[in-house]
Amino acid sequence: MSAAHLDPTRRHDAVLLFDVSDGNPNGDPDAGNQPRTDDESGQGLVTDVAIKRKIRDTVSLLRGDDSRYGIFVEAGHALNTRIDGAFAANPPKISNKPTPAESAAAQQWLCQHYFDIRMFGAVLSTGKSGGAGQVRGPLQLTFARSIDPILPTDHTITRVTQTRQDDIDKGERTEIGSKWTVPYGLYRAHLFYSAPRAAKTGVTSDDLAALWQAVTVMFDHDRAASRGEMKLCGLYVFSHPDAFGAAPSAALTQRITVKRKDDDKAARAHTDYTRSIDESGMPGGIELTKLVDLWP
Repeated sequence: MSAAHLDPTRRHDAVLLFDVSDGNPNGDPDAGNQPRTDDESGQGLVTDVAIKRKIRDTVSLLRGDDSRYGIFVEAGHALNTRIDGAFAANPPKISNKPTPAESAAAQQWLCQHYFDIRMFGAVLSTGKSGGAGQVRGPLQLTFARSIDPILPTDHTITRVTQTRQDDIDKGERTEIGSKWTVPYGLYRAHLFYSAPRAAKTGVTSDDLAALWQAVTVMFDHDRAASRGEMKLCGLYVFSHPDAFGAAPSAALTQRITVKRKDDDKAARAHTDYTRSIDESGMPGGIELTKLVDLWP
């Protein structure tokens, strides 16, 4: 396999395909936690924020012992405390208010110590020190959108114990709840990596290796009863010959098409779809790496 997808000095565009069976891939808190949908088309949605959360959590599992792979946006940790920690490592020399150069040094320190800042960027303009500005990350993701409309289903569930002792004393024996699922959905998202921005945040080939490994295994380490069975079906990376690219992203991502085999039959597996890749006439110097491909 070519290592083009690991070169931080080249631009990369990627297509991500994953599916869900009998689960809720991304609940909407404004709609009773039912699966997110496009109200007009009925297609399912998974936010870029949800995908980034899975990547962050998986990188933490894979590289948690390495000081370069800290996670800035992490449950139980205040962002201001971490920003102030950068200034504690690089204290202002004259006053408590850092100079632009000192803020830039703190920003670089944060990029060096937190993987998600290097990759996704972050707003760092808070904290007692006045903040360290804003980092625009090299990696951006789209919402994932299902190939076909989904059918969110609400299941009534019961449990044999009560939340409150008073209810047990009244003779109540069960509690009623609900659980939203999608019978099946195949989702598609796109990832875009900018080499010039990566040079500013200090992304290395090892960082890209961690990224692609995390995307490859993130569903296997994010199991939950509410999410049913989710799996990665395809991960395809188009690597350009240089930092700025040889073709528009859309001209590459549209080379991968997914279509349902039988429109009269409800899809229940990724094999109910055909996946086609047009590799003819690829713009000069662009390499396609198929990191995951479940289709024969």
